[in-house]
Amino acid sequence: MTRRFVFLGCAVLTAIHTAWGSTNETVPSIGAPYRGPVTAGVDASTLTGKVMCGYQGWFGAVGDGSAPGRGWRHWTRRPGAPGDGTITVDLWPDVSELGRDELFATDLNLTNGQKAKVFSSFEKPTVLRHFQWMRDYGIDGVFVQRFISSLRRPESLEHCNTVLANCREGANRFGRVYAVMYDLSGLGAGRIKEVMDDWRTLRRDWQITQDPAYLRHRGKPVVTVWGVGFNDHREYTLAECRQLVEFLKADGCTVMLGVPAHWRQLKADAVSEPALIEIIKEADIVSPWTVGRYTNSTSATTYAETLLAADLAWCRERQIDYLPVVFPGFSWHNLKGGPLDQIPRQRGQFLWSQFYEAKLAGASMLYVAMFDEMDEGTAIFKCSNDVPVGQMSKFVTYDGLPSDFYLKLVGAGTKMLRGGIPLSAQIPDQMPQPRE
Repeated sequence: MTRRFVFLGCAVLTAIHTAWGSTNETVPSIGAPYRGPVTAGVDASTLTGKVMCGYQGWFGAVGDGSAPGRGWRHWTRRPGAPGDGTITVDLWPDVSELGRDELFATDLNLTNGQKAKVFSSFEKPTVLRHFQWMRDYGIDGVFVQRFISSLRRPESLEHCNTVLANCREGANRFGRVYAVMYDLSGLGAGRIKEVMDDWRTLRRDWQITQDPAYLRHRGKPVVTVWGVGFNDHREYTLAECRQLVEFLKADGCTVMLGVPAHWRQLKADAVSEPALIEIIKEADIVSPWTVGRYTNSTSATTYAETLLAADLAWCRERQIDYLPVVFPGFSWHNLKGGPLDQIPRQRGQFLWSQFYEAKLAGASMLYVAMFDEMDEGTAIFKCSNDVPVGQMSKFVTYDGLPSDFYLKLVGAGTKMLRGGIPLSAQIPDQMPQPRE
């Protein structure tokens, strides 16, 4: 998600028959009810006991089949292939499992002199593989980010719709769950109706909430609105946010709100308007954004013992569910010029400490930010220690740990949340192995 660190802060899909299924299967289409393969897996009837990740899906490349002129997206700050000084990600994806038709060459080189290659979220096989990883490592599913400020542009709408369709198929094929998360960042004043219209399309034409894999909670489909109450000079108002919440609830949804970390105190990253509290009281689930609010295991503990515990108690008194956000580390050196490895991962201990503290405080569900966010260095999917070499662009690695280390770690954290392994402040010596 494009979220300032200070407040940390998708047309037709080509039918591709791949190794993911036989050619006799119905190929799911965009903008229509899902008719593709379904595999039983994660219980889609509740968020309780689940660990969900955020899924950006915003990476694109020239030649990925998207609209002409769409070009490279979220890899580089200017037209042309990503190169030294123009690349914007701080982590480098492990693409060793991707097929040749899923790889896109950059203008960067690896230490062996070969061209460094990346992927595109527009490519269905790549997204399906991501969901296979979720299944293999025991991760329940994702909130698919839908950036409402981009949906006015046809080429952006095509990308967002394609990614959502890819995620929809991935979740159904691999027994995971998913839900739509609207990110209001960048939305202008007086445009909240665009969110309503888009949701009507997803429910009416896509029939998205009828999918076996679509997440439900409290007997209703979950939809998230992220970006309510931040004090970073957003143009849309709290009154518009309340109007959206009321619309979604009237449409029979369980509504989750992504809010600032200090929402209850109405200070720091939150607006000082009491109307924010009144909106949150109308929600079913509240999820404070904590990326960057603490920087090491000690401060993560302090946050949990003060804000998180009190937030949870406040929500319980009002029968509102509470979804804490945890993250593995942070870096946006290539994107914003900040310090490289600004919030170190501590070889996984930083993330694990947040799992531990949230469980200790009584949390029954967690949101990991994020699955594939390399721009801000918070990704937990497979990333490489063999990064491109350059004079201006530098990268964070997994400190020599296996590329699937954080997938294993989140899988273990999921088990701990559900009581499958003992509560411990230390990373388990033996983490669960991936499914064969």
